[in-house]
Amino acid sequence: MSSPPAARTPRPPRPSLRLRPRLPPRLPLLVLRATATALAVLAVVQTMLAASFLNGHYDSLKAHELAAMALDTLVLVQLVAAASVGLVARRGPGGTRGPFRPLGTAALLAVAAGAQTAFGYDRAVGLHVTLGVLLVSALLFALVGAWRLPLPASGGAPAYPQGAAAGRLPRPSGSMEAAQ
Repeated sequence: MSSPPAARTPRPPRPSLRLRPRLPPRLPLLVLRATATALAVLAVVQTMLAASFLNGHYDSLKAHELAAMALDTLVLVQLVAAASVGLVARRGPGGTRGPFRPLGTAALLAVAAGAQTAFGYDRAVGLHVTLGVLLVSALLFALVGAWRLPLPASGGAPAYPQGAAAGRLPRPSGSMEAAQ
């Protein structure tokens, strides 16, 4: 006869190999919102500086250049924030991640901002102005997109709805009938 199986002793927990603490789930989205807001404000300032230069105030060209450098730097910060929103910060208990749309948007904005700066330095005014109009529009759309992403709960609740409800804003409470 064989002896009864011995009871297993529980294994001690393995030490964590994580070298750095996990980001709070709200921080990357807050940074994304802050950079999107700052970029939108900076883009409007850029248009005012360009208009001032075209009106004959030639000193505003240096300020336009400095604002372009700030915009290029800030769009790279936004790229990192968007990557952390999509890849790092949204790993919840179910292994879900955040949306990748902000990452694609930020990557396109980084390419467009770099091209815009290059066209400005090459004095390709037609391309510079045209891309500038498109870039300001894209930055304003990115601002709206960043603020439409739901801010995750601070207590470990799912960050984003999955499935059919993903990407939709919550319905308002109450009746949807028009007031008379």
